[in-house]
Amino acid sequence: MISYFIKRIFQMVVVLWVVSIIVFTMMSFTGDPTYMMVPLDATEDEIANARMLLGLDKPYIVQYGIFLKNMLHGDFGRSFVFRQPALGLILERMPATVEMVLAAMALSLLLAIPLGVFAGAYPQKKASRGIMAGSLLGISLPNFWLGMMLIFILAVQFNVLPSSGRGTSVPVMGINLSIITMDGFLHIIMPAVTLCSSTLAILLRITRAGMMEVMKQDFIKFARAKGATFQNVLFKHALKNALIPVVTIFGLQLGDLIAFATITEYIFAWPGMGKLLIDSIYMGDRPVIVVYLMFVAFLFVIINFVVDVIYTLIDPRIRLR
Repeated sequence: MISYFIKRIFQMVVVLWVVSIIVFTMMSFTGDPTYMMVPLDATEDEIANARMLLGLDKPYIVQYGIFLKNMLHGDFGRSFVFRQPALGLILERMPATVEMVLAAMALSLLLAIPLGVFAGAYPQKKASRGIMAGSLLGISLPNFWLGMMLIFILAVQFNVLPSSGRGTSVPVMGINLSIITMDGFLHIIMPAVTLCSSTLAILLRITRAGMMEVMKQDFIKFARAKGATFQNVLFKHALKNALIPVVTIFGLQLGDLIAFATITEYIFAWPGMGKLLIDSIYMGDRPVIVVYLMFVAFLFVIINFVVDVIYTLIDPRIRLR
């Protein structure tokens, strides 16, 4: 067990190191940030001094060494636009993004698991076919279109939900949360529904496929022969064995939604990391973009590690090696 954890930690460090090289190289080709730091009428000497202060006059390898050293100390530089530490800006916006994504994932699980179990247990029923048709629709509809339609119908036509913003938030253990207030809860409904549509459809179809495969296994027939009720067989025996692919997809979707909720955040003016990223790309704020990319890489390696551990809890036949 200990050797497995050491091996995985080493792998995560190597992955993050490679990502840091790729990110630094990509950012080096996005232009010279010196001109964002100096006035428009700056002289050549002022531009040269600015480049020296930013360390851009040094060789590429030296620049990367400085970047890596600062990154290990949590220093990603200061935002060119906001004039604040870039890491602090990301951490400030992170609770809003995580809150929206967790609400979307919770909604996806609450609907996808029971609907997928039903569709897998009774594949020939009309209700099951309707569920699968709805899931196909959820996969096909673009998130930006669904978000705009929700705003048009629920906010503009019927005025039952707010169209943008995060609403009222309150600090909980030093973290501002909005979902625990009524105003914040109303604000998060449409973004969460928009964000969960494709994830819900994917999890539903994976659950259905797993259930249909597991229901054909001999141990299911044996459990029924022993007198177990059909509901007990579905949720105690079949579902547990069908959850392995669901956990995999759930982990990947969780990381994907946190990393790439940019369009949804922009549509609903949600003050999260995704909206900050888009604004930073428009304004060429390189330090913020670097922090975001490194955070996404770190998030994915952590989620993959947690998913591997959860495998052993769901299926005792899987062991950590």
